[in-house]
Formats: sequence, C-alpha cells, structure tokens
Amino acid sequence: MKSFAVKLAAALVALLAVSAAQAQDYPKRPISMIVPFAAGGTSDVIARVVAEEMAKSLGQPIVIENVAGAGGSTALTRAARAEADGYSIAIGNAGTSAAAYTIYPKLPFTPESFVPIAVVAKTFGIVAIRKDFPAKNLQEFIAYAKKNPGKVNLGHAGIGSSNYLICKSFEHAAGIEVTLVGYRGAAPALTDAIGGQIDGVCDSAASVSQAIDDKLVKGLVVGSTVRLSTLPDLPMSSEAGLPEFEAQGWNGLFAPKGTPPAIIAKLSAAARTAVESEAVKKRFHDLSTVAPDANELAPEVLGQLVTRDVAKYKKLLEEKK
Repeated sequence: MKSFAVKLAAALVALLAVSAAQAQDYPKRPISMIVPFAAGGTSDVIARVVAEEMAKSLGQPIVIENVAGAGGSTALTRAARAEADGYSIAIGNAGTSAAAYTIYPKLPFTPESFVPIAVVAKTFGIVAIRKDFPAKNLQEFIAYAKKNPGKVNLGHAGIGSSNYLICKSFEHAAGIEVTLVGYRGAAPALTDAIGGQIDGVCDSAASVSQAIDDKLVKGLVVGSTVRLSTLPDLPMSSEAGLPEFEAQGWNGLFAPKGTPPAIIAKLSAAARTAVESEAVKKRFHDLSTVAPDANELAPEVLGQLVTRDVAKYKKLLEEKK
C-alpha cells in the first residue's frame, strides 16, 4: 500500500512537472476562440474585444471562429472535442453553458467537459420592439400582447442562447404568450426587427443599444437593477412596473477538459489583464457591458456561475413546458 502511495505521489509530481513545462513555452502558435453565434452579436463582439487584449499578454494572435447552430451547442460540441492543449478555447454564457442542458438533454457534453478560465463580461438583457409597433411603453406592450396571445413575435439568437433566456424570463414575468423566433445569432434577429419582419427582439445591451440610440427600434425595458449610462432614458424593470424581470448575464471562457492547469492559469491571467485594462473597460462601457470585479475573475467563480445557472434555468424552463 505504501509503495502504491509513493508511486501515485510520484506520478502526480511528474504530471505537474509536465504541465508546468507545457505552459512555459505556451503559446507557440495562434489560439482559436470558438464563438457559438454569428458575427456581430453580443458574444462575438465581447469575444473580439477580449481576444485582442489577451493576445497582447500571450504574445500570439487569438483567432475568432464563429460556429453558429443549435443555440450555441454546435460550437460547444466542437470545443468539448478539441485537443486539450490550450489552443482551442470557447466563449459561453448562461444559455450555452447552463440552460442548454435542460433544453437539449442529449447533448454530447456536460459541464464537466470544460474547465473554466474566467468570467470576462457581465451583460444586461433588453427587450426592444420595431419602431412602428403600436405600443409606446412596456405596459402598453404587455396589454397588447395579452389581447393578442401568440400573435406578437420576438426574435432571439437561437434556442438555448442567452437571448432566448431573456425572452423566456420576460414572457414569464409579464404573464404573456408570445411567439419566439430563433435566428443563428443576435445580429440577424436585430436586422429583421429593424426591417419590420418581426415585432421585436430580446437582446443584450451590447448589441442592441446602438440601434435604440439611433431610433431604429424602441427599447422597452432593461432587466437590470440600475439604469444604463449609455441608455439613460431606458427604464429598468422595477421602474417599468415589472420588477420580476431580471436579465443580468455573463460571458465566460472555457477550455476542454484535461487542459493542463498551468495553461489554464496562463489563460486566466491573460483574461484578467485584458478585462482590467482601460481599453477593454472603455469598449465595454460603449457596449453597455461591465467588466467583472477583481474578486470575480478566478476560474472557480465561473464554475460556480455555471452550477447556479444550470439549476436556475432548469426550474424556469421546466415551469414553462
């Protein structure tokens, strides 16, 4: 027994030594960051902002790969099956990395298929409608939807996306029945709302705030406990008479299970440096997005968010079945 314990300890020491050696010269080539949605949406924009700054710390470019489909699950499947060498990472959110396990119960991956790297952004959900919709504010919209059950349609970035969860949370809080229209990303959904092909969108402030500011769509409410400085006239949910609507989300970076701890530490440190930089903070401010606080940047914090939101959205989505 003692001999086995000695051998096990030696094996662990050797494993840590290999991990450290791998990290010492990592990265030696470009890193791929898999984004689960089409270009132009919230996850894509945040990924590009963070990747640009992380690349400066790591000394290698981070190449964005947009892999849309199945509310982000196509991309996460690819990420889970990638080599665990630090050269393939993914950006996820509460939809792709938590609610998906309820929406798609036969996924070829689980939360344990990934190693958390860091939370990189905190986001705020907004419901916006086409500019000629016959409602001037949230209460008028709810009244209209109640008189016309199922006839109002709201676009989102695909079943399982964080935007889909904004829609479901809003529908649940408002006590209305709307038709949800899925797209391959937030950008095409917003384009159709601007063009009047759909009545509105559930979206993150990062991708819809400019359209609201330009009066291309009408913002109804932000599911936040504070007003956004970039949209000071948009009421938060409690001011709009719907305090039950809460849509504050997150984006985080993940690596495939088995990625050496020393490489995770290096990626986490680069993510921390990126989101604490003035360049990212300014860009996030312009996108109505917030960088995590210093105490929210450890990998285990992201792991805790996933565990929390798996349970949270399981309850919400099963109640709506």
